[in-house]
Amino acid sequence: MTRLLFLFFTYAFLGWVFETVLVTLKQKKVVNRGFLNGPLCMIYGITAVILTVGLTSLKNNIFFLFVGSCIYATVTELLAGKFLEKYYHGRWWDYSKKKFNFDGYVCLDHSLFWGVLGVIVVKWLNPVLNRFYNANVPILMHTVIWILVGVLILDILGTTAVLLKANDRERYAASNRRLARFTAGLREKIADLVERRILRAYPLSPEPQGKKEKSRVFAEGCGFYKLFWLFMVGGLIGDLVETVFCRITIGRWMSRSSVVWGPFSIVWGLGFALFTAILYQHRKKSDSFLFIAGTVLGGAFEYLCSVFTEMVFGTIFWDYSHVPFNLAGRINLLYCFFWGIAAVIWFKFIYEKISGLIEKIPLRVGKVLTWILVVFMICNIAVSSLALGRYQERRAGIPAEAPWQQIMDEKYDDEVMRRIYPKAKDLDMRGKPAEEAAGQN
Repeated sequence: MTRLLFLFFTYAFLGWVFETVLVTLKQKKVVNRGFLNGPLCMIYGITAVILTVGLTSLKNNIFFLFVGSCIYATVTELLAGKFLEKYYHGRWWDYSKKKFNFDGYVCLDHSLFWGVLGVIVVKWLNPVLNRFYNANVPILMHTVIWILVGVLILDILGTTAVLLKANDRERYAASNRRLARFTAGLREKIADLVERRILRAYPLSPEPQGKKEKSRVFAEGCGFYKLFWLFMVGGLIGDLVETVFCRITIGRWMSRSSVVWGPFSIVWGLGFALFTAILYQHRKKSDSFLFIAGTVLGGAFEYLCSVFTEMVFGTIFWDYSHVPFNLAGRINLLYCFFWGIAAVIWFKFIYEKISGLIEKIPLRVGKVLTWILVVFMICNIAVSSLALGRYQERRAGIPAEAPWQQIMDEKYDDEVMRRIYPKAKDLDMRGKPAEEAAGQN
C-alpha cells in the first residue's frame, strides 16, 4: 500500500509539473494546473497506479502494454471528467473541437499519448522509483507518505467545500451561532482565493451555482443510487448467466458467486455499473458501436479484475490459459465478444425496463433501502475477504490463533469454500488443467 501511495504521489506531482509547464507556455503566464491547491494532478497518480497494478505483468510485451495503457488511461480520464461534471456541475477540460473525441473528455491523440506514457512508466520509470523507495529507511518513507495522505485529504475536503460553498450560503446566513458566522466568513475569504486560481487554471470550470431543485424521482438519471442498484441487479444477472453457462458447457451446476452471502457476482455487478456510467449518453447508438465498446471495455475490465483478485487474495478465480487467443490466461477473445454481446442486450432490451422499475421505488424507501444494501454488501465483501484469506492460510498450513481465524475455520471450512468457489486455485496452478489443479488444491 505504501509503495503504491509513493508511486501515486510521485506521478501526481510529475503530472502537475508537466501540465503546469505546458499550460504556462501556452498562456504565457504561470498557472497552477491542479484541481487541488497542492502541487498534484490526481488523475496522473491514479492512472499510474492502475497501470502499475494492472499491466506490470505485460512490461515485456510492448504492444499489449501500449494498448492496455491507452484503454485504462482513457477510461480513467473519461470517468474523472464525468465525475467532475456530475458533482461540480461543469466541464474542467473539453476536447470537443478535436477529431475522434468521445464526449469531449477523451480524444484519440491524447489516448495515444497516454499509451506511450504508460509504456514509459511501467517499463522504465517504475523500476527506478522502486529502487529509490527500497533505498530509503522504511519508517521514514511510511511516515512521510501517511503525512502526505493526511494533507491530501484535507486539501480534497477544503477544495470541495469551496467549490460547493454557494449551495451552503443560505444555511450559513440563517445560522446565528458565532462559530457558524466565523466559519462562513473565513470560508468566503478562502473561496475567493481558490476560485480565482481554479478559473485561471481551468477557464471551462463551473461558476458556483445556487442550490438545485431536488428531484422527486428516486435514482433519476445516472447518479449514485441508480448505479448502485444496477450494480446489484447486474451482479445477480451475472451469477445466473454464469451458472447456466457452466451447466450447459460443463454439465453440472456450480456456484459462480463472488461472495459468501448470496448469489452475486462482483465482477458482473461492477461491469454493468461501469458500462452504464461510461455509455449512458450513447445507449441509443448502433448495435455495432455498443458491441465494440463492450468488447474493449469488458476485456480491459476483466483483465484488471483478474490481476486485482490475484494480488489481494493470492487466488485464481478464472483461468483461460487453455482457451485460444487468451492473454496471460486472464481474458480471451471469445469471452471479450460475450461482453460486447452483453452490452448490446443490456442497453437495447434490459436497461430501460430495469431503470424504470428502479425509479418507481418511493423516494424515501429507496434511499433507506439503498443504504441498508450498501452496508450489507460492505459486510458481505469484508467477510468474503476474510474467508478467502483464511482459506489461503489453511492451504499454507498456518494454524488458527486469532479469534477471526477460528471463526472463519468454523463457519467457512474448506468444504464450504470449495462449494462457493469451485474454480478457485493457487497462483502456481495457472495454466494447468482444472482437474489437476483441483486435485492439488
